Amino acid sequence: MNFDECIDRRCTESLKWKLYPADVLPLWVADTDFLSPEAVRNELKKRIDHGIFGYGLPPEGLDQVVIDRVNRLYDWDVGQMDISYVPGIVTGFNIMIRSLCKKGDAVIFQSPAYPPFISSPETVGLKAVHNPMFLGEDGIYQVDFELFEQQIIENDVKVFILCNPQNPTGRVFTLKELEKFGEICLRQGVTICSDEIHCDILFDDHKHIPIASLDPEISKITATFIAPSKTYNIAGLHASVGIIQDEALRKTYCEFRQYLVSNPCLLSLVAAKAAYEHGDEWLKEQNAYLQANRDYLDQAIHEKLPGIRWSKPEATFLAWLDCRELGIEGNLQEFFIENAKVCLNDGPTFGKAGEGFVRLNFGTTRARLEQAIDQMAEAIAKI
Repeated sequence: MNFDECIDRRCTESLKWKLYPADVLPLWVADTDFLSPEAVRNELKKRIDHGIFGYGLPPEGLDQVVIDRVNRLYDWDVGQMDISYVPGIVTGFNIMIRSLCKKGDAVIFQSPAYPPFISSPETVGLKAVHNPMFLGEDGIYQVDFELFEQQIIENDVKVFILCNPQNPTGRVFTLKELEKFGEICLRQGVTICSDEIHCDILFDDHKHIPIASLDPEISKITATFIAPSKTYNIAGLHASVGIIQDEALRKTYCEFRQYLVSNPCLLSLVAAKAAYEHGDEWLKEQNAYLQANRDYLDQAIHEKLPGIRWSKPEATFLAWLDCRELGIEGNLQEFFIENAKVCLNDGPTFGKAGEGFVRLNFGTTRARLEQAIDQMAEAIAKI
């Protein structure tokens, strides 16, 4: 796979590439600019050529593909009854918080946070509780576990949305950290909704550990959501996997979603099965390319972007850039669009902890990434 190939996406319906003028390089929405694996494209063509798209079931064998995958990667034993499919992880955790919480209850998450973690509880009268992460002496984002438990108690938290790997910081939580999360949630009677959408995009030999795989007691209070969407650049097809091992929790989830949230469409599940079955080599090559992009970006930040700092991400294709030393007044996203012709995600949409930050998506070709860095450097030099 040639990940250096620059493919025109403006001729498609791409949100990332069509929302801003043609002279603006888009490094914001969290999809990549790479062709999906050939096996995925071939299976979709075969299914389309059949020509009939009536109501259907998940492709035969998809459940077993998921079961075998999580067992091989994480030594995690799940059963066929534990698996369900949902159009997206945001949909999945919305089902969970709405089925488990009543108006006035609280949902907690680490911040800076993926924006739907903030807005989803608030749209249904729930309280969104931010547990701010902080930079340790080693330059790595850390969790304040004492504050985490304190806020759970003070706010009557019912659900913890765990994001691992964490968006936007790129942290891969360690076994010790995950055990601490689990211990606190068990002690305080909090259900864990684990967003693990970036679990396949890992760097520097970091290992992903599903929190539900740690312990049978933790698995009883956990709903896990994974997806091939970010991994294989098929997010627009909308297919995610829910894994809920506790029968009572699974029943609550399924009853709430019945007649409200449908299964993913036929084509999305065909793509998911092909990606999980045949995408390993492609994924290995993509992760190597992304790691090289991350390392280039690390060097460029030190050499070309004075006043910008970051904590080198351990996973994801997202860079959380601290621009506070630049002294730019007003909206940073607008500054870089107007002065550098580069679109980044605006930090404050990730919560108060995002003030003075932007998020950059380096899941693109090296040529585009280099062009964006050069244009940002020129804009910074002028101030």
